[in-house]
Parts: sequence; C-alpha cells; structure tokens
Amino acid sequence: MTGEPQPSGAAASPPGGASRNAAVAFIFVTILLDMLALGMIMPILPKLVESFVDNDTATAARIFGVFGTAWALMQFIFSPVLGSLSDRFGRRPVVLLSNFGLGLDYVLMALAPSLWWLFVGRVISGITSASISTSFAYISDITAPDKRAAVFGRVGAAFGAGFILGPALGGLLGGVDPRLPFWVAAGLSFANTLYGLLILPESLPRDRRSPFHWRSANPVGAWKLLRSDTTLTGLSIVNFIAQVAHVVLPSTYVLYATYRYGWDERTVGLTLAMVGVCAMVVQGGAVGPIVNRFGERKALAIGLAFGALGFLIFGLAPTGPLSWLGIPVMALWGVAGPATLGLMTRCVAPDQQGQLQGASGSVQSMAQLVGPFLFTLTFSYFISPASPVKLPGAPFLLAALLLLAAMLIAMRVTMAMPRPERVAPPAQL
Repeated sequence: MTGEPQPSGAAASPPGGASRNAAVAFIFVTILLDMLALGMIMPILPKLVESFVDNDTATAARIFGVFGTAWALMQFIFSPVLGSLSDRFGRRPVVLLSNFGLGLDYVLMALAPSLWWLFVGRVISGITSASISTSFAYISDITAPDKRAAVFGRVGAAFGAGFILGPALGGLLGGVDPRLPFWVAAGLSFANTLYGLLILPESLPRDRRSPFHWRSANPVGAWKLLRSDTTLTGLSIVNFIAQVAHVVLPSTYVLYATYRYGWDERTVGLTLAMVGVCAMVVQGGAVGPIVNRFGERKALAIGLAFGALGFLIFGLAPTGPLSWLGIPVMALWGVAGPATLGLMTRCVAPDQQGQLQGASGSVQSMAQLVGPFLFTLTFSYFISPASPVKLPGAPFLLAALLLLAAMLIAMRVTMAMPRPERVAPPAQL
C-alpha cells in the first residue's frame, strides 16, 4: 500500500482540531439529509404506488410491503460490503459515492414510468443508504474511545431531526406534485456530495487500512467478526434485540393508537413528532453527560431500563393523554444505542471499524425484517376474538420484555469490561 500515490486536496490527511469538528458536522449533515430524504418520500411513496395500480389500496399496501422488505434486505446485504470497502479504500470515497448514488436514485424514482422502475429505485436506495454504517466508522476513526458514545449520540440526533422534518416537508411538497419530494431529495443529496468533496478529509490513514476480502464483506462473513470476541458477540445480541423492539413503533403504533384511542391522522402525526423531538434532545444533549457520569456500561443499562418502562406505559395506558407520559421516559432509551456502539468499537482493531459498523448495520437490517411480522401478528392476535384476553397493548409489553432481556444480557457480557481511560484522539488525527 505504501507505494500507492497519495491523495490530494481534501483527502490528503485525516482531520485534526477544527477540521475534526467540521468533519463531524459533515457526517451529521450527511445522516440528517439521508433521513430527511427518506422521511420526505415516506408519505408520498405509498400514494405513488397506489397510482400505478388504479388506486387499489389493498394491492398498493401489499406492494409497498414488498418494497419495504426489499429495502431492508439491501441494507442487510450491503452494509458489510460498504463497511469493508471503507476499511480498504477509506471512508471518504464510500460516503461521497453513496451520497451521489442516492441522488441519482431519487432522480430515477422521480422519473419512474412504472412500478418496476420504482422498485429498482427502492433497491438502489437500500444499497446507497447502507453507507450510514461507514459514517459511524468515520466517527470511530477521529474520536477517542471514551468520547465516542457522546459523539455517536450527537450524530444520532440527526435521525430524530430527519424523522420530524422529513414527513412534514414531504407532505407539503407532495401536495404540489407527487414527484416533487423526489426531486428535492435528489438535490439535497447532490448538494451534500459537493459539500463533502470540498471539505471532507479522509479519516483512515493508509497504514490503518486492511485488504478487502469477499469472505468478510457479506452478512455471513460479517457475523464471523461479531463472533470473534465474547463481549462483542453479547453486545451484538443486545443490539439485535433492541433493534427488534424499536420496530414496534413504525410497525404498530399508528394501528394501535387509532384502534385503542380513536386518534385521527393529525393526532398520531403530532405524537410521533413529539417522539422525534424528545429522542433528538436526549441524543443531542444527554448522552455525553450520562456516559461521563456513569460510564458506557451503566449508561447502556439505564437506557434499556427507561426504554422498557416507556413501552410499559404505552402498552398499559388506558387513555391517549396518559400514554404521552411514556414519551419522555422512552426517549432516555436513546442513551443505550450510542453506549452500545461505543463499547463495541473497543472490541475490534482500528482497521476493522468499517467491518464492525457494516456488521452492525446488517444486524439492524435483520431486525427490521423480523420486527414487523412479530409485532403486527402479536397486535392482530390480541385484538382478535380468538385471544383469551383483549390486550391491544401486547406489542408494547412484548417490546418492554425484550428490552429487559437485553439489559440483563448487557450487564452480564460487559461485566469484565473496564471503563475506558480518558485519552486524547489518536495522534495521527
């Protein structure tokens, strides 16, 4: 590798000082725009699908479900591929090419003349959106181990911001033209690519890169990395269980709130926006102080415990206003994700951070494939005449049990892990 020509311009050296802050800001913006674009097309894509099937809602719902499964499957397959590519060629080219590819994909969907073209667009979107794992690997490169959880939290706040702003903006633009949100999403992705070309430096020095091997750049190979360390294996299980539990919100909350509380679309939408705001506040401002005060291990347990309590309130609240009490409680669950990632990054070498984040993305995608079936079938059963007890909140109670199980596993597998020393970022950065 040492004989290869050195890059020039923005990619010439890893970020340090003010450049590091600018790089973190860019990664935040990258994830924010990814989530904003995904959120913008969320309220529009079902209607666009429906327009291709003569406004047959039942058929459109089935097709939309296939689209969602294909998107998650692409994430499952390509997260480890992009992670391994970033370990070999650096984070910068993978992130920038993915941003550019996402922009081209939105153009394709804006012009799609048929369902098949729209389906191809969703497949490409699943592939290019898998670069989020590379973004987190970038953060691991430029951040000291004891600071990673806090930075993961601040960057993760972009998910909440995109979740809040995206659907609202998409709804407004879609009212003008159903395909306008796709054009705006494409423009944001292209602008983000240009911004990165100008200011984003490479974070992974050549002496810390590793060869690319197909045997490790696939979901099965990625799991070999997760099984290489007992603690890492346990934390991966915790991550999977927590991600499955999280799926209860997008898969059943609208159905549940409409069925149990009689809410209309406006009330449901405002409630979900409140969830996004609280999650953004916690991840952006509370993760760092909590991790600094208690350490990553205890912060992980605290986050999972509050998540379980929040879901318990959701599942048992007899009225809608009482269920709102669970939102700020559940929001503290947002501490658990960054703490988990922070602990996992300490279990692998610097040249494996991309593989780790890719493998973690693959695990999350598997959870997105499993979760919807688990919670929608649970909800369907416990509101059906066949159920021995009428319990519409059963999916949330199940999610609470899953988080409690994850908390117990986390405490056990991290028992021997020392709290990281407070060190400066890597010298070469």
